Amino acid sequence: MTVAQQAPSALNFDCETGNYHTFCPISCVSWLYQKIEDSFFLVIGTKTCGYFLQNAMGVMIFAEPRYAMAELEEGDISAQLKDYEELKRLCLQIKRDRNPSVIVWIGTCTTEIIKMDLEGLAPQLEAEIGIPIVTARANGLDYAFTQGEDTVLASMAHKCPTSAQVQGEDKEERNAIQKLLTFGRKADAEKVESEYVDHQPLVLFGSLPDPVVTNLTLELKKQGVKVSGWLPAKRYTELPVIDEGYYVAGVNPFLSRTATTLMRRRKCKLIGAPFPIGPDGTRAWIEKICSVLGIEPQGLEEREAQIWESLEDYIKLIRGKSVFFMGDNLLEVSLARFLIRCGMTCPEIGIPYMDKRYQAAELALLEKTCADMGVPLPNIVEKPDNYNQIQRIKALQPDLVITGMAHANPLEAQGINTKWSVEFTFAQIHGFTNARDILELATRPLRRNSQLGELGWDKLIAKDVPAQV
Repeated sequence: MTVAQQAPSALNFDCETGNYHTFCPISCVSWLYQKIEDSFFLVIGTKTCGYFLQNAMGVMIFAEPRYAMAELEEGDISAQLKDYEELKRLCLQIKRDRNPSVIVWIGTCTTEIIKMDLEGLAPQLEAEIGIPIVTARANGLDYAFTQGEDTVLASMAHKCPTSAQVQGEDKEERNAIQKLLTFGRKADAEKVESEYVDHQPLVLFGSLPDPVVTNLTLELKKQGVKVSGWLPAKRYTELPVIDEGYYVAGVNPFLSRTATTLMRRRKCKLIGAPFPIGPDGTRAWIEKICSVLGIEPQGLEEREAQIWESLEDYIKLIRGKSVFFMGDNLLEVSLARFLIRCGMTCPEIGIPYMDKRYQAAELALLEKTCADMGVPLPNIVEKPDNYNQIQRIKALQPDLVITGMAHANPLEAQGINTKWSVEFTFAQIHGFTNARDILELATRPLRRNSQLGELGWDKLIAKDVPAQV
């Protein structure tokens, strides 16, 4: 074997400095406004932003979502209108019609280009109208798809109260998770407290659906770990108390700015763990939290083995196959690690942005997984150039390409199985019990095209001949 043919002994990182070929980050509004029930999101941009949100979110006409577009006109862009007065008028209308606990301003490419000072306007207007205003930049010039949530949570971290600010309040009543665990019965509070080990407060950050929040909280509770709060909380008025020295842990790999804000601004201690995606990642995440808090984890090996056994019907469909990530939602490393553990190989992981410090534990677990499975390490490409990637895909002929929506159909036309990466963003993929959903998504194109092949429709599609029913 020549030197050029040897498999790399360590992860190789490239940066092709291509453009972001991702979904627009303002799409984070679609899951955040549903997560934070007493919020209202005001996206400040052009009609294009409004069209994108309306189409991307697929909102039904009778749903009346808690977000709106502040559409910039020529007068705004040419500075003929005063930004403060226009935003004040809109926010007063929102207060009158909806009366939210918080208004979140989402900046776009246009506000960035015309240098609209949202951070400067917000404090004055907040004091005048009496509603907290959180400002977040979610422009596609600087941020990739899921980093929109990162900027919102980083801004919201500044709004989390300290113990001194809530002195005299019942902190347990502020904690929605504890309400759920105690079911409102104060008589059981002492019993619930006895199930936890005495440790430093722990706050988790990342927006997840309520069932997944409950699931991960209960998994930690089994180990005696008490979650003091989640950022974001179900309601803005229930934001977690965060003091200096609190431990924090993330649940998603795209929240590096939020992690940095919690460490630098709020003086928290970040638990650098792999992310709870797949049974292997979930176990590693819980184990790392337990080790930092001085707790001996119990039963995780058996729990993980039980989940792997239940996934075998899906794993046998992809074992020995290859997967290629073009890069879209920053979940690529975690998904690749899980799929490699399922028996796949991965020649390349494209990712729009890579924070090696925040994802250090995940990258270490990826290396360990490749070593355990006896497969080559993938090449990680930050800001990949899509033209170059397509040439590599043609050369490698992977069994599955996980890509953004723009490239899915052209690749399918060339006989390559694809899966939209955006589907993993909106699916429930965290924790032990949701690993099956990841494999359901990953194997769907393989199962679909296999069935088309059995029917002979793949030949018709390849020849661009309309199928006769």
